[in-house]
Amino acid sequence: MVKFSSRVPADGTDAVGSILKAAADPKIISFAGGLPAPELFPVAEMKAAADRAFDKRGRELMQYGAAKGLPSLREWALHHVEEKEGIKGEVENVLITTGSEQALDLVGKALVDPGDVVLVEQPTYLCAVDVFKSYGARLVSVAMDDDGMRTDALEETLKAHPEAKLLYTVPNFQNPTGRTIPLERRQKMAELAAKYDLTILEDNPYGEIRFAGQHVPAVKSFDHDGHVCYMGTFSKTLAPGFRLGWVVADKRIVDKLTVLKQSADLHTDNLAQYVTVEYLKNNDLDAHVKEISALYSRRKQLMIDGIKKYFPAAVKYTNPEGGMFLWVEVPGVDDTVAVFKECLKNNVAFVPGDPFFADQAQPGTFRLNYSNMAEEQIELGLKRLGEVLQKYVD
Repeated sequence: MVKFSSRVPADGTDAVGSILKAAADPKIISFAGGLPAPELFPVAEMKAAADRAFDKRGRELMQYGAAKGLPSLREWALHHVEEKEGIKGEVENVLITTGSEQALDLVGKALVDPGDVVLVEQPTYLCAVDVFKSYGARLVSVAMDDDGMRTDALEETLKAHPEAKLLYTVPNFQNPTGRTIPLERRQKMAELAAKYDLTILEDNPYGEIRFAGQHVPAVKSFDHDGHVCYMGTFSKTLAPGFRLGWVVADKRIVDKLTVLKQSADLHTDNLAQYVTVEYLKNNDLDAHVKEISALYSRRKQLMIDGIKKYFPAAVKYTNPEGGMFLWVEVPGVDDTVAVFKECLKNNVAFVPGDPFFADQAQPGTFRLNYSNMAEEQIELGLKRLGEVLQKYVD
């Protein structure tokens, strides 16, 4: 009998994986996954970048690399966060990671001991919940409203749990709700982190994909004493399959994460790093992101229109200014998974809200993705979903 560690879920199941697998049936219109639109992947440009990378650096990109990442890519990331987010730093503050998921795992491994309190939004990114729980964290949820995490609730939670070690937040177009935290709350979060000696892990995978409203600087831009770790990624702007992300943090934190990364994978894939650097030198990433934002804006509006047209009037939903997701609340539903299963029979899928909650789930909630499904299928999928929901709402 294999004796698994306590980090492995006791029942051995992957509930979310099962949902996404079921939703992957080609007959099903799926709003479940968090996938970018593949038709906008810069395939030709990346192929040309790969050719240049091999021609210029063939032997280097096939050799072992530095654990902190390619210096030129770290320099790009530093310039990028200064220009876009107002974050100041040096190259020594940047670590390239194998996707932002690795950054989550490394921070969890570096900071969380069994029993430590980790604060999360309610609801929050489901993989963050899994990572922190795997390291034995005691997750405590902080209430949200339409403007994201409530800082009054955060302060009350910190008073009740002054021992809290880490706060995880997705301030821009949050996964799963699509909500964005306003400027004043970001400033307050940084103040509270300093006051309570709390580390904030700021995850920003979607922030550049804005199609309405005004950009808001990162929480990290208000951090004056190293309490905020900022995470970024190329997964939503270039290619998720390249698995490239980065962390910008205090040098002491970056150095610790680097040691842990060395034992995990030695370094992030060299080929992906060199190819991306060549792409960035020869292409306009901002123009590419504008194309992504324009497409997602159209698809989100189609989804909002479909919800208004086909869903019961009592249903509540978010209307994000960017990103890839919106959040639905259906009154009168006690078992969202049962609704999901009935929707599968109707050839449409979403992700039930349950796995996004660290503690008691809010019934009748689910996440919809609008980035990946072709526009002509969005209305049909919402019509099918609405037909099922009508059965549950008086």
